[in-house]
Amino acid sequence: MGASDRPTFASDASRQIYEYVERHGTVDRDKLLEFVALPAGEFRTHLEGLISDGYLEEDDGTLRIAVEFGAVEEYDIDDLEFTIRPAHHDDFDGLIETIRDVTAAETYVVAESIAEELLYENAIMRHNSVRSRMFFVATVEGEVVGWTHLELPQIDRLQGTAQQTVGVRQAYQGHGIGSTLLERGIEWAEANGFRKVYNSVPVTNEHALAFLAHRGWDTEAIRRDHYVVGDELVDEVMMAREL
Repeated sequence: MGASDRPTFASDASRQIYEYVERHGTVDRDKLLEFVALPAGEFRTHLEGLISDGYLEEDDGTLRIAVEFGAVEEYDIDDLEFTIRPAHHDDFDGLIETIRDVTAAETYVVAESIAEELLYENAIMRHNSVRSRMFFVATVEGEVVGWTHLELPQIDRLQGTAQQTVGVRQAYQGHGIGSTLLERGIEWAEANGFRKVYNSVPVTNEHALAFLAHRGWDTEAIRRDHYVVGDELVDEVMMAREL
């Protein structure tokens, strides 16, 4: 199942199973049976159908949603070796720490809100009939040091545009990781039929605005006094890139 595909189900039971796993990120197979009101045989039939259809995947009894959205890629820039790949649930703590590292140094309200969503939902991936959320991460020796995130609305009138965020830990900036992550997200969005990505940044975050502008992003709109930073009202700059 692709991240831009809206999930459809053959039965209410299959929907019930999928939605429970989707909401919880990862679920133990035996515990899932306790929470869904289905006989064991019927549960097994519907679950195996979801796995064979590519909606769920199972690893040693642990279930998660199965979304195909990219391969693992290795880079060596300025003598720093790093990997960019799709995020998975085991990256949860490292992803939160990385977002907090970035937002501690620069005001990035959207990224802060994404970290809070992750903590509240306890799931990296979301993919349902309303929205999808996906991440690529950059790792150095297995440690998450950067991310790019795409928020993908499933509502018809909003499909075609995606919100993107990107960030790299301070200690790893200046090695091309941020640029590589940004382009990885853009390439994925373009390959999957999106026509535009956008990023909303406080006007005080001059580094982020210059980073995006240098890479072909344009200022699409400014929302006056949209954020409260400290005791001051701060404009939001909405940057966009046509694909």
